[in-house]
Amino acid sequence: MPLTDTFVRNTKYSGRPSGDKHADGGGMYLHISASGKYWRMAYRFADKQKTLSLGVYPEVTLAEARKHRETARKLLAQGVDPSAAKREAKALKVISSGNTFELVAQEWLKKSQGDRMASTHLKVTNWLEKDIFPYIGKIPISDVGPRDVLAALRHMEGRGALDSTQRVKQVCGQVFRYAVACGFAERDVTQDLKGALAKHKPGNFAAITDPKLAGQLLRSIFDYQGHHCTVAALKLSPLLFVRPGELRMAEWSEFDFEASEWRIPAKKMKMGADHLVPLSLQAQAILRDLNQITGRGKFVFPGLRSGERPMSENTINAALRGMGYAQDVHTAHGFRAMARTIMDEVLNERVDLIEHQLAHAVKDANGRAYNRTAHLPARREMMQRWADYLDKLRLEGMVATVKV
Repeated sequence: MPLTDTFVRNTKYSGRPSGDKHADGGGMYLHISASGKYWRMAYRFADKQKTLSLGVYPEVTLAEARKHRETARKLLAQGVDPSAAKREAKALKVISSGNTFELVAQEWLKKSQGDRMASTHLKVTNWLEKDIFPYIGKIPISDVGPRDVLAALRHMEGRGALDSTQRVKQVCGQVFRYAVACGFAERDVTQDLKGALAKHKPGNFAAITDPKLAGQLLRSIFDYQGHHCTVAALKLSPLLFVRPGELRMAEWSEFDFEASEWRIPAKKMKMGADHLVPLSLQAQAILRDLNQITGRGKFVFPGLRSGERPMSENTINAALRGMGYAQDVHTAHGFRAMARTIMDEVLNERVDLIEHQLAHAVKDANGRAYNRTAHLPARREMMQRWADYLDKLRLEGMVATVKV
């Protein structure tokens, strides 16, 4: 006779050492012992008598136990040992729970680090740690769906970081593709997010290129009261006009004060080539002062929370906003356009020297790219003229203010 819910609920252990067995049919039975009630299934596979555990009552009801029995019978009909299939499923579950999105992403970051510049690697790591891991990091990557990723990206989209949101979606896609290759996931679920996010409309970085307004900006920078690293970075930005990421990632080991130059390794450069920045007297003075404070560490501009990382990519822009310069007026990247425009149109500096100093691709008459030391003496002189001119712009405004 098949078992009933009432019988299963009310039957008690009789005290027999071997326990009590109550058959339900199809090899399934309820085994009652001093420790509880257990669902079991007796079956034969490869001419061997075996027993399959179907669960514990009352966590697994009679109806649920019967479903497990039918699943096992179907496997037997297909020539599959249900006990072996159960062990394999359990092992896969353990593997899946251990391969969370965060753990797989960290593994991918480590494996692919050599494919990125140091500044880019840090940016990608920060994106994942701040914007993705808090939302889906603890979920097994095989369980993460497109809606989970979209929900995380919506937080970035909501604060207006549209360009970064698109880039982070691409990063997540790379993590998923790595997981697929390793057998941790079935597919890249970010492919289902096409058209789901607002698109960023690229444009030029806002920049002040009028000399008079540039002088006002320089005076604001010298009047700015902030952290010593932020102040130094602000003062160096117009003098060196390197990319913001290159500046904040600067390391003391890259500077040669005797030669008055900063050699940025290729791995940090957008164009993938070493870059040399001659240091004007003004730039050297700022760096020497800062060296007294941060010189014992790795980074010229260490982060506020940890000296193991450089300052945040938003630091200079945040300082500019604090000084009253809106994002559509001037940005950290805008110092490059400021130098490019004024040096060319006002100071009549050689365009090829300016392009060299901007680390843009410059080729000779035969179409060959110049190396990092090309026209170095002329570039040193140009950088000193530029620094002197910036001082002139800043001081002229101060004199005019005093006269009034």
